[in-house]
Amino acid sequence: MPSYSFEELESEFISRVHTMVWCSAATIDTKDRPRSRILHPIWESGTGWVGSRPQSLKAKHLARNPHMSLAYIADVAKPVYADCIAEWENDLSVKQHVWDLFKSAPEPLGFDYGRVFKDAADPGFGVLKLSPWRIELFDISNPSGRKVWINKGLASAAK
Repeated sequence: MPSYSFEELESEFISRVHTMVWCSAATIDTKDRPRSRILHPIWESGTGWVGSRPQSLKAKHLARNPHMSLAYIADVAKPVYADCIAEWENDLSVKQHVWDLFKSAPEPLGFDYGRVFKDAADPGFGVLKLSPWRIELFDISNPSGRKVWINKGLASAAK
């Protein structure tokens, strides 16, 4: 399978994930079992952002194992997979940036976190930064069918 640079996949990746919006996200629980949930990331180039509660079950899983696997499947013939390392961003300027990013994006990609949290400084509002180490764009109608990008620096850390 040929390897692609992120630049070669970026436009199609962003277009697909921002159209699908919601994804299934799997973490590893404290007993090494997979656990899935629905997430709503927004992507800036090769970085995904998720607003989440820092006291959630997901946070407990990520504290033990920071790996998260995302599957976007709005069109079963064209799924997108992103395997990431997740980390909490506690810097208020980053949290405000993500808050504003979601608020300014058109729906359904964007929404107002103010419906749930007081503001970006609310202690209940956390921001997860998703750094993908592998992205796969699949297209069943394409004879080559699959485009994969691997971030070699993060991939070696992900093993």
